[in-house]
Amino acid sequence: MDPRTHFVFGTHSDHGFVASATPTVSVHLAHWYLTREQFEPVPGDPGLFRLTEPHRDGTRRTRQAVQDLRRHGFTVHPDVALDPAASAPPRPPLLPNGLLERRSRLARAAAGRTTQHSTPPTTAIPPKPSYAPTAHLTGPAGKRSR
Repeated sequence: MDPRTHFVFGTHSDHGFVASATPTVSVHLAHWYLTREQFEPVPGDPGLFRLTEPHRDGTRRTRQAVQDLRRHGFTVHPDVALDPAASAPPRPPLLPNGLLERRSRLARAAAGRTTQHSTPPTTAIPPKPSYAPTAHLTGPAGKRSR
């Protein structure tokens, strides 16, 4: 292992996915980073952290933690199965029955200009009359209007 390694990730028979920091990283800093990556300290084993809820997509979450720590500039040594750089990213699922081509064609059509040449509707507002119209409403004699 490289002497400049900051974190080590692997699997443990009792604790599942585990991580630990090497002496090149302070205990406080290692605790801060690993707890934010959803790891918790293992009671009775100082310096060892286990993934919380490893049954909930543990491999992917551990690989994500390795990737995040590398983005922060740390040197990480994971097991081969937990190293995102050791394997190719998964291929996106293919849509059956030509749906991918149809969606692509529809997206191109929606993004392009229309082939129909129409002028936008005009809203003609009649000019305001120069006089004030007067309306005289008359009702039956002797009755009040409502």
